Amino acid sequence: MSMVPRTGLAAVSAALLAMNRHLEVRDVLQTIVASARELLDAEYAALGVPDDHGGFAQFVVDGVSDEQWRAIGPLPRQHGILAAMLREATPQRLADVRDDPRFEGWPSTHPEMTDFLGMPIAAEDEVLGALFLSNKRGPANKRGPCPSGACGFTEEDEDLLRVLAQHAALALTNARLYERSRELTIAGERARIAHDLHDAVAQKLFSLRLTAQAAAALVDRDPARAKEELHEVSRLAAEAADELRAAVVELRPAALDDDGLIAVLRSQTQVLDRAHSARVTFVCEGVRALPAAQEEALLRVAQEAMHNALRHADATRLAVTLTRRGAGVVLRVADDGRGFVTSAVRRAGRHLGLVSMRDRARGVGGRLTVESEPGKGTTIEMEVPGG
Repeated sequence: MSMVPRTGLAAVSAALLAMNRHLEVRDVLQTIVASARELLDAEYAALGVPDDHGGFAQFVVDGVSDEQWRAIGPLPRQHGILAAMLREATPQRLADVRDDPRFEGWPSTHPEMTDFLGMPIAAEDEVLGALFLSNKRGPANKRGPCPSGACGFTEEDEDLLRVLAQHAALALTNARLYERSRELTIAGERARIAHDLHDAVAQKLFSLRLTAQAAAALVDRDPARAKEELHEVSRLAAEAADELRAAVVELRPAALDDDGLIAVLRSQTQVLDRAHSARVTFVCEGVRALPAAQEEALLRVAQEAMHNALRHADATRLAVTLTRRGAGVVLRVADDGRGFVTSAVRRAGRHLGLVSMRDRARGVGGRLTVESEPGKGTTIEMEVPGG
């Protein structure tokens, strides 16, 4: 008989579905942490992903406010109990983490923690991260220290966290593979653009050299004709400069934090227009800077929708627009591709990333709508408040 009650099974099922719903690594990490904290009724939860230099490449928390997290300071080093889990891939269940000989203290602004449950997240021989929970809540231990030295987390809690960690390893591996595939796609597109731009500039420079030679040969016997050739030299030089400028702009990866959503979308649509046979356009009307969370969500939805249109829908035209609508902002990605039956895709769940898109829209208080018919293309709209 299962040790997890019926309501617990429903909670575990919901947690596993949530973890596998996301495709971005950061989203998966945050969902794992929040799910673990809720399932095991802990006050604090964290997940650390190791780097290759004795520290953490990523570290996400749940139960700690943004203000508290800023006050704590830089990411923790891999030390003590955390290092043991990452090095030895062994679970740790402690009545009071502060009494463990491996404990090395924490900053004065760090929340007070007592009972501790840690579980490595591993896939085959690789430790992908370590999941930590502290301060078990509930009737037996209401936020206080473990009574009589007995740990607030039980053996059943440890077993449940082990199951969660096993599924977390799968979700995290899938997310990493997804991001890697997207990186390779982008790298391939950039290589193709670089090749095309190189050819275009090389042709301009070749024409420029021939025209300059012709002008030099004519300067003594036909000055008027030489003057015309020099005007052509000037024109070709300007075109070559434009092509080089395009190469710099289009091959430079635009950064959302530095450049903002509008500049990044404009840059990425220009890249895609060069890289694909489809005509890709971007128009922005009346929209200025938006809050960072909204810009991030809008960009990810736009990228997913454009990827679908160009890779799966055989679209020949793709129009991306960003416009004001009342007190909100609307992103619209419309293609003339093969389309699909929307009800069938809803049943298919993650197909085309629509679940992830809807989650992103809801996460910033927005909504996503999808209109499509076989043979009539697809239009995806995401509306967010404000802006």
